[in-house]
Amino acid sequence: MSRFLSHLECGNCSATHDVARLQSVCEVCRGPLLVRYRLDDLRMPELEEVLGRRPGQFRFHEVLPTEAGADTLTLGEGATPQFPSPGLGPGVVIKDEAQNPTGSFKARGMAVAIARNVELGAKQFCLPSAGNAGGAAAAFGALHGVEIDVAIPANTPTALVDEVEAHGARVTLVEGTIADAASLQNEKVEAGGWFSLATLHEPYRVEGKKMMGYEIFWDLGSLPDVILYPTGGGTGLVGMAKAFDEMETMGWIGPERPRMVAVQVAGCAPIVRAFHAGHEEAGVWEDPEETAAYGLRVPSAIGDRLMLRALRSTSGTAVAVSEEALLAGTERLAVDGGVWGSPEGGACVAALEALTGSGWISPEETVVVFNTGSALKYK
Repeated sequence: MSRFLSHLECGNCSATHDVARLQSVCEVCRGPLLVRYRLDDLRMPELEEVLGRRPGQFRFHEVLPTEAGADTLTLGEGATPQFPSPGLGPGVVIKDEAQNPTGSFKARGMAVAIARNVELGAKQFCLPSAGNAGGAAAAFGALHGVEIDVAIPANTPTALVDEVEAHGARVTLVEGTIADAASLQNEKVEAGGWFSLATLHEPYRVEGKKMMGYEIFWDLGSLPDVILYPTGGGTGLVGMAKAFDEMETMGWIGPERPRMVAVQVAGCAPIVRAFHAGHEEAGVWEDPEETAAYGLRVPSAIGDRLMLRALRSTSGTAVAVSEEALLAGTERLAVDGGVWGSPEGGACVAALEALTGSGWISPEETVVVFNTGSALKYK
């Protein structure tokens, strides 16, 4: 076991669990588990040492859970480009996650989750997916030589389904939403033999996603004022908030935080609804509408409490954009930002325009806008 690993902690009830055995969700309340490290260990490297290493997902392997550490098998994920985009605004910076292997940010979480759970003995993995997570799981499953089974909504673009099958994984097309796909995979887990990689149904995908927060800090040299993030299952939002907390514990930053913004689509916006209603839980969004941003059609999320906590603790907000606005935002991301990105990235551009127009974001602020996937995967 990594010398810096401490324990698993439930994000809802704070119950602790053994980090040295295969775990899914909290055994007390069924909440999501988060990895805790001994961040005050004197052997923890200083920031200068970490920055002297080769960029990539495992650059700071001491705050990742794998026993293999820097030698963990990788497809080259992480260290995605982060660059100013004056066409979108004077302080706008794009974080382009489409340049990960498998063409989306999902590679980050699967790189860590599959590696660590294989170390703990898992050999067969299943998950529901709107497409990108399934492709990433299939690719890293192939890398580690393990079996992957993915349930995908039937209306998912063919390119996303083809990617899963190309890596030798099994695909089942399901009528309905990702929630319906999840129900099918839950039956498989309950029958035995399969381990679920569903969002926040195991502790380690969030560890890969949190590295986006570290990279933002490393590349900017400081924290931005605002982060706009397209939010479905919300692993990245939870992960980045966790990264900033870890940085403060290690003395890299103080109590300051970027204002986090969860971006959803108006036809499926459970986090936006709960945030503005003052609720601690999001509940289920009934009858979610079809959208080009497949990754945002998530009617419920196990990490809802963690997401809402992250938004409120950073004085952030939650924004729902219309289908027309996100499509216009996707076009503007390409025409004015130079990035032919995913509709989820377009949703962030639409939210940027709305928040800038209302004065919530001011022109002198530094704003990180996430593009989470390649447009090529949505054809």
